Amino acid sequence: MNSLKSLVLAALLAVGAAAALVQADYYTPRQYYSDWSYNKSSSYYYRYYYYKPTPTYAGYRHHYTMYYPSKPNYYYYYNPYKKQYWGRCPIQSYGQPQYSLLAEEDRKGDIAQIPEKAFPKPGALPPVPDTEKEKNPPTLDPPPANPIPGKVDLEDLP
Repeated sequence: MNSLKSLVLAALLAVGAAAALVQADYYTPRQYYSDWSYNKSSSYYYRYYYYKPTPTYAGYRHHYTMYYPSKPNYYYYYNPYKKQYWGRCPIQSYGQPQYSLLAEEDRKGDIAQIPEKAFPKPGALPPVPDTEKEKNPPTLDPPPANPIPGKVDLEDLP
């Protein structure tokens, strides 16, 4: 009888722990960005853009947000699963988050292979990647306003 009570108690604790994990997962952000890192060999900055393709997705998928000092006005988005750039957003959007989503045929694995004219005029933010099947998918969060390391932030000037 004592072992039956122990088994029931263990089962209840397991159910409670599972419920707590599900509850905790509900409060994790759907998307977020990492801090900046620098690739010395190729001279660019990058940060991870983490996202959940569904609200209940366990863990995160990621893309990269890239900053090239030679292209100082934009952040470029790279999909490591398809190995291609898929768009960009202006660094200075004056409070109006904007995005230029590349047409499928203009997406390339090398930023140098994408001509400037391939980027459409910036418009609304696209949906979070891989959420096409969702009825009302959330839109991409713009990158945080924290500056690129080593770059002067105009708000820090006297």
